[in-house]
Amino acid sequence: MLPSANIRTFRTVLGQFATGVTVITGLDGDEPVGLTCQSFSSLSLDPPLVLFCPGHSSTSWPRIRPSGHFGVNILAEDQREVCKAFGSTSAPKFDAVGSRRSPGGTVILDGVLAWLGCAIEAVYDGGDHAIVVGRVREMRVERKEAPLLYFKGSHDIPGANLMASAR
Repeated sequence: MLPSANIRTFRTVLGQFATGVTVITGLDGDEPVGLTCQSFSSLSLDPPLVLFCPGHSSTSWPRIRPSGHFGVNILAEDQREVCKAFGSTSAPKFDAVGSRRSPGGTVILDGVLAWLGCAIEAVYDGGDHAIVVGRVREMRVERKEAPLLYFKGSHDIPGANLMASAR
């Protein structure tokens, strides 16, 4: 285990890598549940697999897991408030944004750039997080805008708008 000074350095070093921001959604019975997650990645094209890493302290992931399915909602640059709401443990998350269900039952947030509906393929231990592998069952691009990025502990990234306008 790293000493606390090295843990801070580890976080600082990893903060140099910009990530996109997603909201992982699912159902607890009929109730929609979700959490903000920037630990998301594609894993395999054949078969189509993705992964995300919820913290063991998450209160939403244990409610989603029993269903065997989850959604990945890729947030747009203008969805900072959605990110903040779903990152909270106390706020009524779905009051921040409308949602609907896909034909396959995935909970899709309004205004996202794209979404994927996945079946849980495997869950592994990853230290203080779980590593959840999902097999993609459905997906769609909703709009073509700039993504919400997380860099150096912030969503306010200098030059991010320049990247979007260069397309």
